[in-house]
Amino acid sequence: MTFQDFFSYRGAPPRTLIPVLPDGDHEAIFRFARWLSREEPVLLVGIVPIPAGENLSTGAEPARNLRALINAQVDRVNLRALARVRVTDTPWEDLVHIVSGEPTIRRLVLNWPQQLADLGLNANEILSQPPCDIVLVRGPLPEAVSSILVPMRGGPHAESALSLSLTVSNVTKAAVTSLRIRRSTADSDIEEVDFAGIARVLDELPQVQQETVVTQDMTRTILENSNKADLVVLGTSAFPTADPSSFGAITDQVLHHSTAAVVAVKTKRVEVEGSSRFSSKAISVLVDRWFSENTFHADEFADLDQLLRLKDERGVSISLALPALNEEETVGKVIQVARDHLMHKVPLLDEIVLMDSNSTDRTRDIARDLGIPVYIHQEILPEYGAREGKGEALWKSQYVTTGDILIWVDTDVENFHPRFIYGLLGPILNRSSLYFIKGFYRRPYRGRDGVLQPGRGGRVTELTARPLLNLLYPELSGIVQPLAGEYGGQRQALEQLTFASGYGVEISLLINAFENFRLSAIGQVDLDERIHRNQSLDRLSKMSFAIIQTVFSRLENRYGFEMIEALNRTMKTVKHEAESYYLEVEQIAELERPPMITIPEYRERRGLPLVQSLGQAP
Repeated sequence: MTFQDFFSYRGAPPRTLIPVLPDGDHEAIFRFARWLSREEPVLLVGIVPIPAGENLSTGAEPARNLRALINAQVDRVNLRALARVRVTDTPWEDLVHIVSGEPTIRRLVLNWPQQLADLGLNANEILSQPPCDIVLVRGPLPEAVSSILVPMRGGPHAESALSLSLTVSNVTKAAVTSLRIRRSTADSDIEEVDFAGIARVLDELPQVQQETVVTQDMTRTILENSNKADLVVLGTSAFPTADPSSFGAITDQVLHHSTAAVVAVKTKRVEVEGSSRFSSKAISVLVDRWFSENTFHADEFADLDQLLRLKDERGVSISLALPALNEEETVGKVIQVARDHLMHKVPLLDEIVLMDSNSTDRTRDIARDLGIPVYIHQEILPEYGAREGKGEALWKSQYVTTGDILIWVDTDVENFHPRFIYGLLGPILNRSSLYFIKGFYRRPYRGRDGVLQPGRGGRVTELTARPLLNLLYPELSGIVQPLAGEYGGQRQALEQLTFASGYGVEISLLINAFENFRLSAIGQVDLDERIHRNQSLDRLSKMSFAIIQTVFSRLENRYGFEMIEALNRTMKTVKHEAESYYLEVEQIAELERPPMITIPEYRERRGLPLVQSLGQAP
């Protein structure tokens, strides 16, 4: 459904959407709408939430009252109204669907805390997957605003908060003060560089008074200064916190206790650790620290009885999914090693499944003979299509497995050892804050003579993946092997990630995990040496082509611009035959699957409330 299906407007399309619900502080939300509408069109959307299971017809009277309330506001030039009020038992999903249907909507304004409760929202849902920038308004908003305070430490949230405060200032003529908060800690060098970008902006805005405060109690300092202003505009936490109702310690205190009116901003643009505003020195400090704290060795977790105790203490279940395509030579050993050592000897794994990609050899027969459930991924969730590719098998493995922790290992490994599995499980079981784990190893290359040559494998990793990460995602430059086929994580994290369907799945999941959960939630483990079948140069070239597409796709999501659709998706490879050259053309379009948590069939299978899918169309 498109934007035009919902709205009737003239002139420029709205860039801010403000839902109006039957209950709440209407005066505050309408006043804020009028402030914004002086500079850009604002759309008012009527939403009548109905409890699940209740007949939607009960919303008829509230809908009539809401229409009258909204119509009284739309005589102003830039305030528009939805053609009809929405009565719905999935109000948040409807709003997300409206936003996703039209890219001109950049901002969604919500009244805090009433509208969050009415929409069935908590802070984590807003902080983890905002459909656009989110603005929380906590009234009452004064009729006259003479002073606006903007506490900031740099980054996208500081930019958004400053921009919004200037919009309000242009209408109310209020004085704007930027309050730079610094801590007297060893991290001051990083803070200096992190603030450099916003400082350049402030230097071009003489109308903004700049103040700097050095304090060890940031929350108290910001709260005290906010009480001196009429309005305070600040950013939320960049990422979800341990408390699902929290927008960050400082933001919570200001929302609950400031005597000023409060506007809190959550930008969709990810505020990543070590953003592009960091100097190379700051990036090095960040990555070096992460590498030392989040890099493990499989030998640390060789005590399987200890891992089993940790598993029991946490009360989690563990699934192993094995992607395969024509691996009859190695798949049997992989299954036997995993089953005998990690199910029969020590019950660390609760299930092992084979995710076959329609093999034409004996791969599936071997797995079945060993008592392992076999799924052909093209036959799983058929209503979403049957794409080819390893990423498709991994995405669908979430649907057929049950574990709280899900691990994937490739089935073409010749020297398979239990450490390929317990090495991945160890960090996650020992540290619950780790959501995603990657393996790495020495990769010898088997030459034409069959002799293994140490240190020659991983050509796409070193020539494509790592250079791209160092250039575009330097925070991930400490990942030894971003394309390693042994990895996994906690289901609650994996089910929130998009999956590339083909060769790009490894690097896509890595970048997605970083953007969704920050660098500190990612770990890597040394699995020693991995011997497997090396790919031809022709196939590696196509793999690189798909990986580059995937990285560009992630950049679109990060920076909010379109690039991939305008680029070529066909690859011409040069062939040589009978002393002549020719070009072979192949379509290599790396597609994506939405987060599995957005698939209704998955939610039903997991016993989750059925809601409209929020992800992109599968």
